[in-house]
Amino acid sequence: MARHQAVRTPVFNGPAGWSVILPPVAPRARLEGSTGCDVAIVGGGFAGLSAARRLHQIDPGLDVLILDAARISEGGTGRNSGFMIDLPHELTSSDYAGSGDSHDRQLTRLNRHAIDFAAQAVAEYAIPEGWFQRSGKINAAASAAGLAANESYARHLRDLGEAHEMLDARAMREITGTGYYKGGLYTPGTAMIQPAGYVQGLAAGLERGGVRIHENAPVLTIETAPQGWRLATAQGEVRAQRVIMANNGHLESFGFKRGRLMHIMLNACMTEELSPEAIRALGGQECWGATPSDPMGTTVRRIGPAQGGNRIVIRQGGYYRPQMRTSAADLDRLVRQMRRKFDARFPMLKGLRFEYCWSGHLCLSKNGVSVMRELEPGLFAACVDNGLGTTRSTLTGIGAAEMLCGRSSMITEFFTAEAEPGRLPPHPFDTIGANAYMRWKEWQSRLE
Repeated sequence: MARHQAVRTPVFNGPAGWSVILPPVAPRARLEGSTGCDVAIVGGGFAGLSAARRLHQIDPGLDVLILDAARISEGGTGRNSGFMIDLPHELTSSDYAGSGDSHDRQLTRLNRHAIDFAAQAVAEYAIPEGWFQRSGKINAAASAAGLAANESYARHLRDLGEAHEMLDARAMREITGTGYYKGGLYTPGTAMIQPAGYVQGLAAGLERGGVRIHENAPVLTIETAPQGWRLATAQGEVRAQRVIMANNGHLESFGFKRGRLMHIMLNACMTEELSPEAIRALGGQECWGATPSDPMGTTVRRIGPAQGGNRIVIRQGGYYRPQMRTSAADLDRLVRQMRRKFDARFPMLKGLRFEYCWSGHLCLSKNGVSVMRELEPGLFAACVDNGLGTTRSTLTGIGAAEMLCGRSSMITEFFTAEAEPGRLPPHPFDTIGANAYMRWKEWQSRLE
């Protein structure tokens, strides 16, 4: 008999800003008592919801139940920056280029499949258009090193035959309103989403189709049972024939891939609504998104009323926490750092209040692989998004659903061909080494 007990459940620091700025959604019931289903999904984020949708596409008769440790859109999804990126976006590289042209072409095809899957869900479930926009994104450069990284990535894109446009400082100012950036690299295929709004719309659409969702119901134990699996929460249990683990790095909390997953905390701040005077002082376009030319730099988004108000979101500051928790001191330190970075980029808005600040968790593997496979008979994983929570998690959710239903596809073939996540140094050397490395890389990319 297999039994997997959670050694920790998700803990969140600060509000999920993307969720808070949307109209409130009525809470769903916790799981109470005992119930059964065909497929239980642990996690109601991009992976879990995508898995549920794909299951119903393949077999509309399946009884699917989702258990989420928080409320839908208030966990990791409401803390995501909302970039659904189609092109190679390797966070451990110096310029996002992946491991080779063939691999990158294959991954680009898969990423576009995920974006199309999301676009179809937007249309099918009448999700507001402002919550999903194929507007592209910019790699923003603020230094000579940043410009060189963009040139390097542009060469890689030319080799791949992918559309892109180099932007000079003047063009960047016209878009962003600030003279901080020396240049940029625009790529048109990224979909910019309101991440909380998108998953709320996806969850609501799935419920109309018969999927059951229970919130604030962290799974504490998963064990084999007659004819399947038993999942226990604090107040109830689910008996399921098959299970999909769609809980990203918390896969390790149940004992899987121990010592192989890197848990990185990132922090973000969202401003109060810009006043008409602030909008005039800033100038630039109403909506845009900029990832840093160096992956360890600072991400910035400006959003408009269709996404929850005229606001600016800034994200920076990664640190390694194997317990998947941040502290108030961590968050305070990074908020001060983001304050300095915000004021440097937007001196005309200096002192604009941060209304919401939060931390979020991303999970990486040392060799950049995900975990999308059958872990045990009837127990599948759609985990380890490598910092690409929107696109990669959508793909692993789709793939896990297809594998569970006995389907083979380009997604299942890609992920099942990946190696195991590489082993990490033993603790505490993993923490010491990772944090020292990230501080050094962060210092190198301080202008970005």
